[in-house]
Formats: sequence, structure tokens, C-alpha cells
Amino acid sequence: MIIAIDGPAAAGKGTLAKRIAATLQLPYLDTGILYRATAKRVLEAGGNPEDVSTALTAAQSLSAADLARNDLRDAATSKAASQVASIAAVRQALLDFQRHFGTAHGAVLDGRDIGTIIFPQADIKLFVTASVEARAQRRYQEFCARGETVALAEVIADVQARDEADRTRTAAPLMMARDATLIDTTDMDADTAFACALALIHGKTT
Repeated sequence: MIIAIDGPAAAGKGTLAKRIAATLQLPYLDTGILYRATAKRVLEAGGNPEDVSTALTAAQSLSAADLARNDLRDAATSKAASQVASIAAVRQALLDFQRHFGTAHGAVLDGRDIGTIIFPQADIKLFVTASVEARAQRRYQEFCARGETVALAEVIADVQARDEADRTRTAAPLMMARDATLIDTTDMDADTAFACALALIHGKTT
């Protein structure tokens, strides 16, 4: 089974996807990590994440160690990840990796274009979203928990900017697949979102 979970930043799709994967005993892939790891490589080399050649070289040289890093969610890497993700050549370079991962044993994958580009034939498609304010507050709390100093207003602006970049980029823009089911987590906690998603999955597979 292939379960595609798409949506904007900080909507809760990663937490949801991991829990679904564990419950259904399916492999899990956070496809955003691929772009974050690419961005981190570019930044650490002193490169420009908007430069096609630099970003593509970083994407093509990713290793398992890059994906296992625990420092891929800071503000600078998040911004750079959005920049490298807008480059068509980078997305193409990472396309085969994602498809092979999913088709090997089935999987739960979360990202921006799983149900529209990576696995348009996915068995289940969910689109997880929330209000800008709710998502910014969640991201702000993540930064604070890691001891990072950042203003909430700055986080809100960053979420809005990333939404705009995701929606308007030429390469695989963020959009809800026509056959996806919408889950709005603005007023949901993690348990409620999980119960809702699991009910939808069981409803479509039984």
C-alpha cells in the first residue's frame, strides 16, 4: 500500500505520517528531509541554495548519513530547503529515490507533491493543512524547544513566505490532488488527527 500525505509546512503531516506508518507496519519516508539535507550540504559548503548547479551537485551526492542528521530543522536550513526544492533539476534528481522507496515494500510518504507527482496512483491520498497562525505557533514552539531564539512574528512571516514559494514554484507546486481527502488540523491535537486519518484509511481499504 502507498499512502501519500501532502500539505504545507508545520501542518502536522510528519507526525501523522510516522504514526500511521508504525500502526500499519509500513516503511516511512519524510521526503522533506531529502531537500533539507540537500540544503544543509549547500549551506555548509558556503554555496547559494538558489544556484542550480550547486544545489543539483548536493542532491546527487546525498548519503544515508546526510538523511540521519539531527540538525536539519533549524530556521536557516528550512529556508534553504524551500529554495532548493523550487529547482526542477533537484526535484528530478530525488524523484527516483522516492519512487524506489515507495514501491519496494509499500510506504507512507509525506511531502508537498507525493499525491500529485511522486505517486499519483497512491492507494490513499491525504492533504493535511492548518491555518497560518496555528502552523507558525507549532513551528515557533519547536524552535523554542531546541533553544533557538526567534520571534513569533518572524516565524509567521517565514511560514507565509514558504507557502507562497511552494504554491507558485514552477516545479511541482504544492496543491491538493483531486482525489485526496482534506484534513484540517487547526483545531485538532495529534491524537484527533490520527484517529481521523486512520478512519479515512480504513474506510477506503475495507
